[in-house]
Amino acid sequence: MIEFGGVVLVDTNNAVRVLETSHPPVYYLPIDAFLSGSLEPARGQSFCEFKGMAGYLTVVGPKGRRAESAAWFYANPTHGYEALKDHVAIYPSAMDRCLVNGEIVQSQEGDFYGGWITSKVVGPFKGAPGTLGW
Repeated sequence: MIEFGGVVLVDTNNAVRVLETSHPPVYYLPIDAFLSGSLEPARGQSFCEFKGMAGYLTVVGPKGRRAESAAWFYANPTHGYEALKDHVAIYPSAMDRCLVNGEIVQSQEGDFYGGWITSKVVGPFKGAPGTLGW
């Protein structure tokens, strides 16, 4: 579940959990599970050597609250990551609250990977200053 601006933007049991080397998992949520109007196209792209080209979205909450480029997606994920099509990942640090199975998520330091840390995930994690080279 993700809350932003005092509103639940998405609450689903159909997330795709992606766990890559040296960082906490990222949850990709079905785009059609998001509250209507809560996602808008944002500028920019990035490339993941595993998943392909990512596009970005701005999260829009009530009363004009916005989190610019706080979400990303893979319109055409590469082979092996097809399950990410029509799914969106969110930086938990940009939201009011993100929960996994009722537990409040701690955002990953540095936000580079957008990982969701719960009590069942143990580091150290790549992403904080000084950790990108290991």
